[in-house]
Amino acid sequence: MEKNNNQGMNWLNLTKLTLPVKVLFTSYLLISSLGFIVAGVLILLTHGLYDGKFGVSIDDIVYSYYGKRDGSKLEVALRGSMKPYATEEERKILIDWVRRGAPDEEIDKKIMPIIQKRCASCHSQMPELDITKKEVLKQMAEVDTGISISRLTKLSHIHLFGMSFIFMFIGFIFSFSIGINRILKSVLIAVPFVFQFIDILAWWLTKFLPWFAWFVIAGGFGYFVASWIMIVISLYQMWFMKPVNKNSWLWD
Repeated sequence: MEKNNNQGMNWLNLTKLTLPVKVLFTSYLLISSLGFIVAGVLILLTHGLYDGKFGVSIDDIVYSYYGKRDGSKLEVALRGSMKPYATEEERKILIDWVRRGAPDEEIDKKIMPIIQKRCASCHSQMPELDITKKEVLKQMAEVDTGISISRLTKLSHIHLFGMSFIFMFIGFIFSFSIGINRILKSVLIAVPFVFQFIDILAWWLTKFLPWFAWFVIAGGFGYFVASWIMIVISLYQMWFMKPVNKNSWLWD
């Protein structure tokens, strides 16, 4: 009975899919690839500027999650990711205000005009980072302890659900590939999930122990590479390989 079932599944590999299924799978893989690229750009433009230099470094990761505890979040942002959005003179005024203890009497006349001019258009749409509100601005002027627990929980929740669906569908499509050992294929399918777990666990560990920042980079790199390998192999077999039957030497 098992033998007959296997014979009935001979068509079920990437080289022998019908055109509509190939188009469906290809569209998903291409959009997912674009998503990875945009995510990479976003990381470069946010985390990648925390130390004031372009490109993601260990310091960027430490500052993002553990914080830069010899300064405030506001100063770190003004020297890093937010640097292009204010003039040098405006940044100097804000940083000087922070270093003098962020006195309340200067907020309305000296600080808020700059905030309204340079920051309100974006930050007013982010409740946790709305520095147009005095209480949020004062919090940002305190010692930088990195991302808040509530925001880290929110990001972890979003990534655990969202990324797992992306990896599931990429792995599902790749599972129909041929010419790859079953064990190797299974390991490759599992790798993004494993590294996603490492990545998010490392966020939390880095929040308290900065040397875990290495695992954040390793986690992101691991699932990125494994996903791209599966995407490239899947696209190649769907569109460039000739149809192959299960009894071929190429079958796994």
